[in-house]
Amino acid sequence: MNKKIRVGVSIGDINGIGVEVIIKTFMDKRMQELCTPIIFGCSKVASFHRKAMGIEDFSFNVVENPSKANNKKANLINCWKEEAKINLGENTTEGGRFAFKSLEAATNALLKGEVDVLVTAPINKQNIQSDSFQFPGHTEYLAAKEKGNALMLMLSESMRIGVVTGHLPLEQVSSNISQDKVLEKLHLLNDSLKKDFGIRKPKIAVLGLNPHAGDQGILGKEEEDIISPALQKYKEDNIMAFGPYPADSFFGSNK
Repeated sequence: MNKKIRVGVSIGDINGIGVEVIIKTFMDKRMQELCTPIIFGCSKVASFHRKAMGIEDFSFNVVENPSKANNKKANLINCWKEEAKINLGENTTEGGRFAFKSLEAATNALLKGEVDVLVTAPINKQNIQSDSFQFPGHTEYLAAKEKGNALMLMLSESMRIGVVTGHLPLEQVSSNISQDKVLEKLHLLNDSLKKDFGIRKPKIAVLGLNPHAGDQGILGKEEEDIISPALQKYKEDNIMAFGPYPADSFFGSNK
């Protein structure tokens, strides 16, 4: 608590919106009061985007590694030396290649403890695919690097929403739901609500898979056969989880 959080940031696709968002974010000097930003990218790419936006009064503090970061500035580490051809808004092989270089460097810094948290700018999930990256998204890549289980969350001011199956084609979702997987994600979510969001006694609403949460088996059996039994096991650990609720009406009920 005596030092600012060191935030590692990957820049995403060099032809995308990532670098623009990063520059505009850290132009606000208040950000440096909250954290020490360390951008994993390329100073030439950053300069191209800065000039394209007509911004003259901002520059990154270029450092060799995270230990050299200045906690009063927005820092940048060059992850490659070669020239990167930028075609804003276009889907290119180079865009994916350099996005992976940034992501790999930032992730390795996180695993080494050189940064405390990782923020990832958007990638193009098609052009980043290679022998080194064969994942449907950031979540699965990070889980593989950590050799652990990941939980994807979607956040708003009032809700924290965790997903059981992540990036999957819809036709594969049902076959990838099991009692063990539901329980695993519930425990991850419960722990995250306590550790990351400071909620002492989380209450978790579990949503069904089928319309109307299956209507007692008429519209699908997953709620009765998988989700409800998993919830019962979870409650035996004195952890508060309720449901399954119909997902198609839950968000409109103001619960």
